[in-house]
Amino acid sequence: MTNRVRVTNGAPVPADVERLLHALPGWFGIESAVADYVEAAKTLPTYVARDPSGHVVGALLAKRHFPVSAEIYLMAVQPAWHRKGIGRALVETAETQLFLDGVRLLQVKTLGPSRPNEEYARTREFYTAMGFLPIEELTELWPGNPCLVLVKALSGGALPA
Repeated sequence: MTNRVRVTNGAPVPADVERLLHALPGWFGIESAVADYVEAAKTLPTYVARDPSGHVVGALLAKRHFPVSAEIYLMAVQPAWHRKGIGRALVETAETQLFLDGVRLLQVKTLGPSRPNEEYARTREFYTAMGFLPIEELTELWPGNPCLVLVKALSGGALPA
């Protein structure tokens, strides 16, 4: 189905990020966190998935920590587009662009497994399927919520010819 969706990076889309997050209350139900993500969406590098009409159906924000490392700071896909390759396309596009820009290590943070949650169990399965490995669960980063840190070495994968 991703052949109907175009993934690009470019201009920030904070209003679209806000709309996506509000459509995902099982993942983004803390309004102060949503506000923080929307603020970050004004400045962080943004990758968007657009349907054929140009409507944003997914977004990924990348945050650079060092010249060789970055983080998937946020990824959200409209519920109607779940399990249709949008998340995979967003991550693969970000990985390729980040690798071309010198990034060799990519991390993502998500709710840790010590707090049972169906939505985040699927999130962890997704990132594991994308090649990320769990490295540590932190309890002090997000008060009241365990944070699982996953990492992936970037090798260039399917770089454009």
